[in-house]
Amino acid sequence: MTFVVTENCIKCKYTDCVEVCPVDCFYEGPNFLVIHPDECIDCALCEPECPANAIYAEDELPEDQLEFIGINAELAQSWPNLAERKDPLPDADDWDGVEAKALQLVR
Repeated sequence: MTFVVTENCIKCKYTDCVEVCPVDCFYEGPNFLVIHPDECIDCALCEPECPANAIYAEDELPEDQLEFIGINAELAQSWPNLAERKDPLPDADDWDGVEAKALQLVR
């Protein structure tokens, strides 16, 4: 099992989760983070650190977020690794909790 970054991270990109990851399995895109499923060790440290509540254990994903399993796996192959905390996007607080952000994902 792995952890999965879901839709609410889009256009927020808080990186509190990255700071606590012991294996550096986060990858960064223009407006979203993903977890590499083959690198995640299922330690669960990242989930409670996410201010946007956008990280779930794969087996606890809400039904409407299942597509993010594939999105995380796909994008982790091409995006650069992120191992240190960075500032969130400038308008992250405005986007936190906005529904239906999937179309805003920049690949």
